[in-house]
Amino acid sequence: MAEQPGTDEEDFDPEGRTLSVIVPVFDERNTVVEVLRRMRRVKLPVHLEIVVVDDGSTDGTSQILGALEDSTVQVVRHPTNQGKGAAIRTGLQHVRGELVLIQDGDLEYDPEDWPRLLRPILRGRSQVVYGSRFSGEGGSMAASEWVGNRFLSLTTNLLYNTSLSDMECGYKLFTRKVLDDITIDSDRFDFEPEITAKVLRRGYRIYEVPVSYSGRGADEGRKFAWRDGVRALSTLVRYRWGKL
Repeated sequence: MAEQPGTDEEDFDPEGRTLSVIVPVFDERNTVVEVLRRMRRVKLPVHLEIVVVDDGSTDGTSQILGALEDSTVQVVRHPTNQGKGAAIRTGLQHVRGELVLIQDGDLEYDPEDWPRLLRPILRGRSQVVYGSRFSGEGGSMAASEWVGNRFLSLTTNLLYNTSLSDMECGYKLFTRKVLDDITIDSDRFDFEPEITAKVLRRGYRIYEVPVSYSGRGADEGRKFAWRDGVRALSTLVRYRWGKL
């Protein structure tokens, strides 16, 4: 379901809720300072908590994060790199908010889109909200990545009888109630199809909203490879009929 335009933040009913943002980070010394700066300046109708999981960085990211930690930003560290899914699993052990958002540690996604993601949940329309890069601004995505993402979303729709446009989008927002009902097994990028499969099989509706996107290439630090796409496909099939 797409968001309807022309809505204002003043319509929100936050009820004193807290948004916990989990930021998995691996070797992002060139972007993590700017990402956190952007996160801190977003105007929100809820309280904010940021949990950064340094997933075994070896490029100096850990030292930079140590200087950025404060009352809003908590840093948790893995001694070795374990993958995005493992970092999110660790982050979930430390968050306290009723709402949980995943934010990548690069500059591909803009925190200014957070209010747009929050709106359907705060209005009681859904308990799960995904961003969609295909209906937002930017769109600097390589042709192969575009085709791969579209194919995985189409496969998701066929297997789970849904209508997602961007299953792999890094922006995923959940109520804590949804996540407390799900066990995450994946350690790497297959977190995206796993959490999607389990959310849909448990009967939750996923609400999509457009988000801006500024993709980067492998030479700029992008870590998702074609092998991760193959793993995502097998994950979708495995969880369609497998035991939850």
